[in-house]
Amino acid sequence: MANAALRVGITPNAVTWVGAAGVVFSALWFYPRGDFFLGTAVISFFALSDLFDGTMARISKSGASAWGSFLDSTIDRVTDSSILLGVVIYLFNHEDSLSLIVVITLVTGLLVPYIRAKAEGFSIDCSGGIAERTERLIIAMSAIALDGLHIDYVLSIGMWLLAILGVITVMQRMLIVRKALHR
Repeated sequence: MANAALRVGITPNAVTWVGAAGVVFSALWFYPRGDFFLGTAVISFFALSDLFDGTMARISKSGASAWGSFLDSTIDRVTDSSILLGVVIYLFNHEDSLSLIVVITLVTGLLVPYIRAKAEGFSIDCSGGIAERTERLIIAMSAIALDGLHIDYVLSIGMWLLAILGVITVMQRMLIVRKALHR
């Protein structure tokens, strides 16, 4: 499919933009309305573009560009944030105190890649930690979807788990940088 898309002139960056627009729109349309299961299904469809654009970039003649890599990384932050923001809006509208935990999850989700990028600016390899993007996304999307199927407490458990894992991952990455800078 990636080869066929490239042959007809579709670029990896175009796929990135379309997928991102789909995720952001879906997250901010379905989740604030409480349509967690359907929203997650639609978001998952658009999120597949994140795999597809990378495959297209790798097999294209030009390969992955610095701009494409930067765009993909930036768009990942936007899409991940929109998912949690949609849930936060729903929880705020229902005066649910879980909204604070989701905000913590949102902030740590932004800090984890920021710390890595900042560390790389110091030539420090700072990948790793207990919960990287893929794990965090799987936990979030699973908890949201299962809540949409009316499974009690799953959203609370998932968001608390994400908040705790996010704080731990931020601390782990900060320690990696501190240790590397003190060598």
